[in-house]
Amino acid sequence: MVFSFFKKPPNKMPERVAVKPKAAGTPMPASPVSAPLQSVAKPHTSLPELEFTYSPTAETSLMPPSPQLSARPPVDEDFKLELTIGEFNHDFSDSSVTGFKLDHDVDSMQADIEQVAVLYSNGQDATARSLLETFVKIYRNADGVRIWLMLFDLLQLAGDHAAFDQLGMAFVEVFETSPPAWRNLAPALDAEAPGGRSLALKGVVTAESHAALAPLLASLTDKRPLRINCSQWIGCDDEIAGQLVEHLANARKRGIAVIFDALDIFLPRLRSRLVAGDKSHKRIWLLVLELLQYHGSQEQFEACAIDFAVTFERSPPSWERIEAVSALVGSANSAPERRDAHYLSGDIKNARFDELSAVLGAMEAPRLDFSQLRRLDFFSAGQLANRLSPLKEAGRDVLIRNPNHLVAELLGVVGINRIARIIVPKS
Repeated sequence: MVFSFFKKPPNKMPERVAVKPKAAGTPMPASPVSAPLQSVAKPHTSLPELEFTYSPTAETSLMPPSPQLSARPPVDEDFKLELTIGEFNHDFSDSSVTGFKLDHDVDSMQADIEQVAVLYSNGQDATARSLLETFVKIYRNADGVRIWLMLFDLLQLAGDHAAFDQLGMAFVEVFETSPPAWRNLAPALDAEAPGGRSLALKGVVTAESHAALAPLLASLTDKRPLRINCSQWIGCDDEIAGQLVEHLANARKRGIAVIFDALDIFLPRLRSRLVAGDKSHKRIWLLVLELLQYHGSQEQFEACAIDFAVTFERSPPSWERIEAVSALVGSANSAPERRDAHYLSGDIKNARFDELSAVLGAMEAPRLDFSQLRRLDFFSAGQLANRLSPLKEAGRDVLIRNPNHLVAELLGVVGINRIARIIVPKS
């Protein structure tokens, strides 16, 4: 298509006709706006050559005047965008549960303490230690003692005596007072019985705290008798239950005497997790059946065996009364037990503490002892707060004693310090 823009206009301008077909054809309507739309041109349709006439007057000008563009502001080459660390939420945790934001009005030291407590609760010991070793170089006043005590406990839990002593020398130089003494934070054992070993199982024993079964494994090696105290044992996970069933069966076959104290206190706690028809916790079912034989209660064994057969559609283990051990258990259970507190021990992970309300509710003065507790994960700490809140609302004075400083700071993160009194060990 050819357009002629520079053709000399005729002597007489047409009456405001902007476009005039050069070739003969249908004349255009006088008012294009008011005329109805007849049809839409099809693609690739040939059109007659058109002639555009141009009038230099403002009234007939087809192009509007060009707007005046404002000048671009000069670029400041020295300008830099600076962001403070507080504008980011650094989440060092692999768990979605622990991803939370700290209030901006919390002072930096408190934020650092909470960060380390959550990291340790999530099993990130190396990262927690690295941060604490950095923080003790920053916080060197009286308030900063909390961070130093967290590092002291972390080094003890790791068994790093050399680093603990080195930190102690730095502590004396900074605070001009004696550092905490080295304590053995490994699970404690009761005094050994003559000619044998003694083991006290406490709290919830999980796969992370499998070292608690070391005395049992040692007795299987040298065939020395073993006495196991269950008065403060709450329960175990399926992994530990399976190991116990295997070890106890092995001890029976090899004629090794295993004596359980306070088994009548522990068995109801363990059996409360079992529901006929629910195939969960199969190894816990087998452990209950094993311990009932040590307890010497054939009637309870047979009732549990029937539930086991119905649930798993298989034959239960056969009853085998352990005469000599049963007599010893009876005499041991007849002695009064001092239970001034409810004990938690080992590494507790994903615990709901379903039995805790009933246990503490039955106490005249609700007490929890954390002296053998190494670690409490964030989820379990939140569940513990849920169990303790009704006691606080009922006006009960709940006491938590002897947590290590890493666990104690985590209790503060989840708000348990507003529900219970927390007493940490003296340095």
